[in-house]
Amino acid sequence: MKVLKGDAGYIRKRKRKILLKTILEFGIVAALLILGIIETGTRQNLLTVVAILGCLPASKALVELIMVLPHHSISEEMAAEIELNAELLTRAYDMVFTSEKVIMPVEAIVISGNTICGYSSKSKVDMNVISKHLKQYLNANQFDKVSVKIFDNYTSFVTRAEGMNNIASIEKEDTKRHEDGIKHIILNISL
Repeated sequence: MKVLKGDAGYIRKRKRKILLKTILEFGIVAALLILGIIETGTRQNLLTVVAILGCLPASKALVELIMVLPHHSISEEMAAEIELNAELLTRAYDMVFTSEKVIMPVEAIVISGNTICGYSSKSKVDMNVISKHLKQYLNANQFDKVSVKIFDNYTSFVTRAEGMNNIASIEKEDTKRHEDGIKHIILNISL
């Protein structure tokens, strides 16, 4: 099953994919270099030039791996609990937002109308900074009057998500398209 951006387990799957890509690309570079030396008996050949040029995409893949490596996917148990308690809400998992000064991982977000609620286990990151960052991008994309609250306490987050789910079950408004637009913007600014 294909894991898409915003699904639980995305970061885990992406790490594996980028690791394999990095190993394969550096393997091709090494093979070209070795083949050139074996064929000509010297490093000064055309395959060495091709191997050097092959280092560019391989290095790009390595940088991508270094960016993703410190971050983790939400646990399957947590994702299942969120799915159960927020079944009527739009959900997104495994996001990492970046600004000029800070990297902000967010394990889960639930969206109901113009209310966004999220959970980040990284207590070193200021939750208000994440909220302001998301609001800034949403305002720039014509999603005004959106309230964003990020929790660093998982129990508080699940309780809030359950409350939002209860409200959504009573209101019966069709805001799915609006929520999907918000989710799309959030996933676009995530790594």
